[in-house]
Amino acid sequence: MRFSASRLEESGSPGDDAVLSVSQLNRRVARLLEAEVPRLWVAGEISNFTRAASGHWYFSIKDETAAVRAVMFRARAQAVGFVPEAGGRYEFRVQVSLYEPRGDYQVQVESLRQAGRGDLHEAFLRLRDRLTDEGLIDPDRRRALAAFPGAVGVVTSLSAAALRDVLSVMARRAPHVRIIVYPAQVQGRDAALQLCAALARAVERAEVDTLLLVRGGGSLEDLWCFNDEMLARRIAASPIPVISGVGHETDFSIADFVADLRAPTPTAAAELCCEDRSQTLGRLQAARVLLARGQQRRLEHAAIRLDRACAQCVSPAQRLQLRRQRLAFAVRRLQAGLTGVLQERGQRPQAALERVAARLNGLLQRRHGRLDAVLAALDALDPHRVLGRGYALVRRADGSLVKNALDLNLNETVEIEFGQGRAQAEVTRTDFL
Repeated sequence: MRFSASRLEESGSPGDDAVLSVSQLNRRVARLLEAEVPRLWVAGEISNFTRAASGHWYFSIKDETAAVRAVMFRARAQAVGFVPEAGGRYEFRVQVSLYEPRGDYQVQVESLRQAGRGDLHEAFLRLRDRLTDEGLIDPDRRRALAAFPGAVGVVTSLSAAALRDVLSVMARRAPHVRIIVYPAQVQGRDAALQLCAALARAVERAEVDTLLLVRGGGSLEDLWCFNDEMLARRIAASPIPVISGVGHETDFSIADFVADLRAPTPTAAAELCCEDRSQTLGRLQAARVLLARGQQRRLEHAAIRLDRACAQCVSPAQRLQLRRQRLAFAVRRLQAGLTGVLQERGQRPQAALERVAARLNGLLQRRHGRLDAVLAALDALDPHRVLGRGYALVRRADGSLVKNALDLNLNETVEIEFGQGRAQAEVTRTDFL
C-alpha cells in the first residue's frame, strides 16, 4: 500500500527541513495509518493471549510466516460472548494503528469470530433462500401436531444431555405417553446422514404421533449438521409432525425453519409436544360434570313429558265404550239407509236385510277381532298389570308419586301400592344408584 507525501503535509507540519520529535513522528505516522488503511478482516492464529485486570485483551495474530500485535479493549471484548483460546484460528475485524509511546505497529480488534464462520453463514443464507423459494418454509405447509399423542419419538444421541432433559420433562408432565428413541449422531461429519436415517426409520415404522429432533447448545460448527439440505428435505417430507429443539434460544438452524414447530430448547420441545397430564385430567373432570348436569336435565324434562302424557291417557274401558258407541251408530245409519233404498226400488225388505245383516255380521266380527287386539294391547299397558309383575308405586302423604329416592326425608311415611293391596312404610335410609 502506498502513502503519498501530500498526506504527510496535510498534518500541518513544516517543510522537509523541519526537525520533528519522536513523539511528533509517531503521531503523524499513526494518523497516516488510520487514514490510509480502512477497517478490514484478517485471519490468523492467536498467540501470547493475555487478559488484563482492566478487561482489555492483548495478544498476537500470526500465520506461518508473520505476526502482528493486537489489542481488544474491554467494551469490545465483552460483546464477543466467549474468550478466545491461544492456538485457535479466528477472523478479526481490525483497524491498523501505531502505539505511539513505543512506535510499535499494531492493530485494534473491533470484533472477532471463529475462522470460516462467515462462509458458513453465507451457505446458511443461500440454503434458506432456496428452500423458501420452493415453499418448504411456508407456514401454510406445516402439519398440525397431535393434540393427545399416544407415543412420541425422539431423534438424538443416546449420550446427549438433551435426551435426559426430554425424558425428565415427559416423566413429569405426561408419564402416560410412550417414548421411543431413534438414536443418531448430532455432531460431526456423519451426523447429517445418521439424522436422515433415523427420521426415515421413524417414518417407516409409523409408531409415533410426533417426532422431536433435539440437541443441546454448541458452536455454529457443532450445530452445522442441522443445516444440511438433505436433512431439511427429509423433515419437510415427513408425514409425522416434527418439532425442532436444537441449541439454545438464540440458535437458529435450517431444521428449525422446515420443522412444523420450532422450540427454543430441547426442554421446551418436550413441553410443546403434549399437554400436561394434570391439565388434561382437569378438563376431563369439568366435561364430566357438564355431561352429568345435562343428562340430569334431560331426565327431568322427560319425566315432565311423561306425566303430561299420562294425564291425557284414556282408560281401556273408556276406549272400548267409545268404540262400541261409534260402531252402533254406524250400524243404525247403515240400516236406515238400506231400508230407504230398498223401498225406493220395490225390493223385498226382508231378503235385503238378511243379506245386509250377513255382511254386517262379518264386518262386526272383523271389527270385534281388531277391537280385541286393541284391548289386549291396552291391557298390557295397564299400570295395574305392571304392578302384578312385582313392581310397586310409592306415594307421599299428599298422593304424589315418588320418582327419586333423594326426594324422600328420613322418618317420612309413604304409601306403597302393590298388584294386590297397599301398605305404609317409614323411610329409614335413602341411596342413589
